[in-house]
Amino acid sequence: MVSVRQLRRRIRSVENTSKVTNAMQLIAASKMRKAQVAALAGRDYAVKIQEVMADLEAQPRDSDQSHPLLERREVSKIEILHLTPDRGLCGGLHGNLNRSVGQFIVQSRPTSVSVIVAGRKGRDFMVRTGQDVKALFTGIDDQPTMADVLPMSNILLNDFVEGNVDEVYIAFPRFVSTVVQEPVIMRLLPVDPAELPTASKVGYIYEPDAREVLNSLLPRFVEMEVYHAFLELVASEHSARMVAMRNATDAAKDLIDDLTLAMNKVRQESITGELLDMIGGTLALEG
Repeated sequence: MVSVRQLRRRIRSVENTSKVTNAMQLIAASKMRKAQVAALAGRDYAVKIQEVMADLEAQPRDSDQSHPLLERREVSKIEILHLTPDRGLCGGLHGNLNRSVGQFIVQSRPTSVSVIVAGRKGRDFMVRTGQDVKALFTGIDDQPTMADVLPMSNILLNDFVEGNVDEVYIAFPRFVSTVVQEPVIMRLLPVDPAELPTASKVGYIYEPDAREVLNSLLPRFVEMEVYHAFLELVASEHSARMVAMRNATDAAKDLIDDLTLAMNKVRQESITGELLDMIGGTLALEG
């Protein structure tokens, strides 16, 4: 039978754990709002740059030659940029991401797949499953800058332009709400400009010309897509961690209530047993 002392020790241990999870919840909540605003603001930019590229692609061409980033090839080699958190304690976020990428790799066979990983949780999964990890990036700040993501973007661009890979995908969690983060695997290269409605095909004049503007814009578009994916990752991570720590704190409080009730029952049984012993002793002396 568990003693009152043992139950008190367990209650103190759970109370200490709840204090830690509550502190982590407050920290994640303080970072979450700023990250969410940055991720949502970046979506408008992504939509607008797609519209600009669609207009540029619709302009008359002097030749049939297209930019290398628009070139479509027979797919025999695929590269994936896999974005995951460095730290855990964020519920099933990294598990859902790794599972989605793992299923995508299995479905892509027999096509050759190489992976560029950003985040320790993704690295652990890829190493454990024996994937071809080409590059690894860890320790990226909670407020990423363009300088943090340029090395990854350059690897993706160079590999595609040089013909080392035929398609490039990026895997990241899309922030939907505080409690919902959706794993996304999006094709990044070749770039597929959005279709421009016929009524919107206005004859804008570009300087020096539309093709040169498009050629300059395409690499910037890829870099911004990678950067925006990181913003989505940070917002999703802080949201998932806040919810996970809140659930852990609530579970700890429920466990404390259950342990307190059990301790009171044990104490009551102990007191009742002592009273019965006293009464029995008294009756024995009187008899």
